[in-house]
Amino acid sequence: MIRKHSATLHGHRTSFSLEDGFWDELKGIAVVRGVSLASLIAEIDDGRDPDSNLSSALRLHVLAWLKRETPPQTG
Repeated sequence: MIRKHSATLHGHRTSFSLEDGFWDELKGIAVVRGVSLASLIAEIDDGRDPDSNLSSALRLHVLAWLKRETPPQTG
């Protein structure tokens, strides 16, 4: 299910929509990295392409993280 979430980034409130699985993974990434969820979201927001939206950037970040953390399957 897609849910709407809100965060304050650099003093302004923003919202984004994420599926529960992406939201759970994002929270897990923040825990592993030892940063707050708000800090992680702000970092992703700062690094995203200005032509992309925050929801997409968050999903792509989770995907990239999981690809780094999961060894490729062989054979």
